[in-house]
Amino acid sequence: MTRLISARSATFAALAIPNYRRYVRGQAVSLTGTWMQMTAQAWLVLTLTHSATKLGLVVALQTLPVLLLGPYGGVVADRVDKRRLMVALQIAMGMQALVLGLLTVTGVVQLWEIGALAALLGLNNAFENPARQSFMLEMVGAEDLRNAVSLNSVLVNVARTLGPAVAGVLIATVGEGLCFLLNAASFIPVVLSLLRLDRSALCPSLPAIRAPGQLREGLRYIARTPELAWPLAMMALVGCLAYEFQVSLPVMARQGLHAGATGYGFMTAAMGVGAVAGGLLVAARGRTGLPTLALSAAAFAVVLTLAALAPTMGVELVALALTGWASISFMATGNSTLQLAAEPAMRGRVMSLWFVAFQGSTPIGGPIIGWVMAQAGARAGLGVGAVACLLAALMGVTAMRGVRRRSPSAAHLRAREHRAEPSA
Repeated sequence: MTRLISARSATFAALAIPNYRRYVRGQAVSLTGTWMQMTAQAWLVLTLTHSATKLGLVVALQTLPVLLLGPYGGVVADRVDKRRLMVALQIAMGMQALVLGLLTVTGVVQLWEIGALAALLGLNNAFENPARQSFMLEMVGAEDLRNAVSLNSVLVNVARTLGPAVAGVLIATVGEGLCFLLNAASFIPVVLSLLRLDRSALCPSLPAIRAPGQLREGLRYIARTPELAWPLAMMALVGCLAYEFQVSLPVMARQGLHAGATGYGFMTAAMGVGAVAGGLLVAARGRTGLPTLALSAAAFAVVLTLAALAPTMGVELVALALTGWASISFMATGNSTLQLAAEPAMRGRVMSLWFVAFQGSTPIGGPIIGWVMAQAGARAGLGVGAVACLLAALMGVTAMRGVRRRSPSAAHLRAREHRAEPSA
């Protein structure tokens, strides 16, 4: 019984922090709406165009601003009050969902409008995500950071389980428009939660003084710090070619398994179920650093291969659950490793490049995966992702040798990892 209580305390340690609990309550509603919108948007584009390539292009439009402006978003995050910036941008994202919903329910929506609104959402994400990622440390502190990041990933994937399943039912019964309208309403709780945080309990980093060359300064800092550069390079490869599930899964459902909108919803939900289980394990016992990151990438490659080859929906759902487990392990490990290794004054810029590597690479990867599936079939998209993960694992193994030779930096990182370990 004592061990059970101890394990539970370690798994949910960050929830003991009142501000984090408020933040999680708001995010729980908003993220479910976000996954509903992502599912409905992908299905709406496929319904209008019947083209995997055009779906890839819409996804690319949504992430192109992240690629172009994400690094500058990190500079802004280091300069300003992150909480206030998040409030403003969350409101803007709610307005985007409202406009898309109204266009869809009135039956006048066109492909170019979906693309334009997707690009506007990407512009918001380019500035909101670096602020949100680096705000986590200010809210929970270094000791509980890894646990908070892992629990936040669990929350994302609980939403991934619920959102697409609900969206699949709504799409089949009343259409995509209601999904967008519900997502617009879901931003109200997250904005209220940010406004109600106890600011006296936050530990904000000192804002960087506005000066020319701060973006170049951040890039040079990362380039000379292998503990940051290698995880970012690994995520750039995996993010570009493996995390293109907005493109690969709807096409796999429609053309590979002939499962329809409901099947697509359950496929995405299966990934969420696996990611929740994996996220809880990482929260309780996960570690940071390049060895764990390389192992996660290798596991990701194996399960993506299984998902690409699955002959039936039943096998596919199992494979996607395992894919969710491996993907969240890779993502949470990389995120925590970077935040713990980065200097506070550079954290916004470092995390902006993490987001660029994860989502900003989609303007390149989305069309590539769409084209590959158009040429080689629906299963090829997941197969390309498996190869990318295997190459990332090999990069991690190579990087470990170089980092070990830099013993002071490596020792510093290990010391920070030790401080981040939950107490038994």
